[in-house]
Amino acid sequence: MTNQEITGIHHVTAMTSSAEKNYEWFTNIIGLRLVKKTVNQDDIQTYHLFFADDEGNPGTDMTFFDFPNNPKGSKGTNDISRSSFRVPSDRALDYWLKRFEHFNVKHSEIKEQFGVKVIQFEDFDEQQYQLVSDENLDGVAPGKPWKDGPVPLEFAVYGLGPVIVRVDDFDQMASVLEDTLQFRKVSKENQYTLYEMGKGGNGGRLIIEESTILPAARQGYGSVHHVAFRVDDRAALNHWTDQLSNLGYANSGYVDRFYFESLYARMYPGVLFEFATDGPGFIDHQENYETLGEKLALPPAYEAHREQIEGLVRPIDTVRSTKVFEKEYFGFGEV
Repeated sequence: MTNQEITGIHHVTAMTSSAEKNYEWFTNIIGLRLVKKTVNQDDIQTYHLFFADDEGNPGTDMTFFDFPNNPKGSKGTNDISRSSFRVPSDRALDYWLKRFEHFNVKHSEIKEQFGVKVIQFEDFDEQQYQLVSDENLDGVAPGKPWKDGPVPLEFAVYGLGPVIVRVDDFDQMASVLEDTLQFRKVSKENQYTLYEMGKGGNGGRLIIEESTILPAARQGYGSVHHVAFRVDDRAALNHWTDQLSNLGYANSGYVDRFYFESLYARMYPGVLFEFATDGPGFIDHQENYETLGEKLALPPAYEAHREQIEGLVRPIDTVRSTKVFEKEYFGFGEV
């Protein structure tokens, strides 16, 4: 019998003001690997960039839409407010303080959140992120750090951590998470409530922040479009399609995204959840491991329209297989 449960965070999709800046920032500063450069399958004039671990494993990818003429988003409630990236240890956070200072990245000092050490930071669009330490924490396994990237492997980002969702009706969201999705309520700190899914740990956590004062957020660049949860396969996806439909939640039904299979549902106002399968993945007939993310990749249904699509999106040079990134230690723990 197939495992039907949600097993962790699959990916987070956000919006950027510039695919070019976004590529440079994630590649050179955060040290994530661009594993797929493609287009939004619902809006082919829009880039869709996937940054992930060394192999593009599920649970490691942060993806971005570059919508033309998209206004800047505004912070507020009923919104996915912050994404997290996992690093191996507390010592890695000390390294990242130096890295952020070197690259003039706006960041906090090291804080503690549900017993985990974190650094909060933002990018050029004021998109909100945090690094979370996996020190002494089990649960959903991480991915593999990008071995050819600029960040030393012992400090590198190797997966997604807890996603923070800000809401003005905690009880409604709690009902969605506990009664429908079967997430486990683990802990509460002030206005924050921690939920876990699957094996838990940093790769299987959702944090709900209750805020009844802020206005509703408005989506745009610098904000998150949706968060996707991991399921094993098509059978599990079908289970959730039936489950949501039976409970009266409007949903997309089955959607083939080629790199994974999906289901979308807006189960709480302003917050879009996706359910996504672990496979088939990003290494395919178009790109091998060495050249992931270097060409404009199109799912088979779009390949016949390649010439038209290439005329709609401007070229971005993402070739890295011919380049060498020296590991940057900034004098921290270099061996």
